[in-house]
Amino acid sequence: MEQLKTSFDFEKPLADLYQQIEKVKQIADKTKVDMSATLAELDEKVAQTSKDLYEHLTGWQKVQMSRHAERPQTLDYISLICDDFIELHGDRTVKDDKAIIGGFATIDGQTVMIIGHQKGKNTKERQYRNFGMANPEGYRKALRLMRLAEKFNKPVISFIDTMGAYPGLEAEERGQGEAIARNLLEMSVLKVPILCFIVGEGASGGALGIGIGDKVYMLEHTWYSVISPESCSSILWRSWDFKERAAECLKLTSEDMFKNQLIDGVVKEPLGGAHQNPELMAQTLKDQILIDLKVLKKVDTDKLIAKRIDKFCAMGVVNEG
Repeated sequence: MEQLKTSFDFEKPLADLYQQIEKVKQIADKTKVDMSATLAELDEKVAQTSKDLYEHLTGWQKVQMSRHAERPQTLDYISLICDDFIELHGDRTVKDDKAIIGGFATIDGQTVMIIGHQKGKNTKERQYRNFGMANPEGYRKALRLMRLAEKFNKPVISFIDTMGAYPGLEAEERGQGEAIARNLLEMSVLKVPILCFIVGEGASGGALGIGIGDKVYMLEHTWYSVISPESCSSILWRSWDFKERAAECLKLTSEDMFKNQLIDGVVKEPLGGAHQNPELMAQTLKDQILIDLKVLKKVDTDKLIAKRIDKFCAMGVVNEG
């Protein structure tokens, strides 16, 4: 990690060390004194502090990491992982939802259908993308593309990063709940392999709408839950002040989700988060994709679907009576 691009409160010890390094460099330039020993010592402190800090993040700190302004999003991963990409638009009913993007792409010569949330990087982009919160037409577009992938026998890869489905009145009028429920049903019986990656935030039905897969992975510093910590806090304590406590109670981190057998694996991020080295993060994802596709393509279609359904049916406990 060469520098701390932007820092959260819990990253202050690291930020302080980087400031010290900068001051030492300035002194060395002005005085022409050899400060290499001091710099080496500070670099060693940075490495140790980084390791200690990022290996013991709390639930709320991971939520913060998942929302980092410079964190790679779906379009970033597509440009870094894919040889080419042809975006497809519209749900053929209402309009083209910009919060969800999708299209055919090739990865090492293999054609796949990629679908994912796109939040945007600045205020203008975020407004254009509706902050990654899809309307019903976004999920219907995703379903149309998945059916297209099934028609041509191409695997589906989804990148999940949303605060939730759009909660506006017009979204409910156009059938938000039905659109997400339809995707859950159709994805569970889709006749091609499906890989899902939570690359940022994974909130509620907005994430589940493209989150049913043969393999579901979370990046190390992401979260996946039925509700955000802030919303949970506002419901239980009538205030956002308890969001840190809510994050711990929700068990929403990648480690918690894997421990509870709700995901298939955790994808390690570069030290300091995916935003510190997007190229390395993309290569790690690409390697995982190629490994899984090689295995899943050999599985008989009926067995693939049966195993997918059994996996999700086995989650949770039902008490009858």
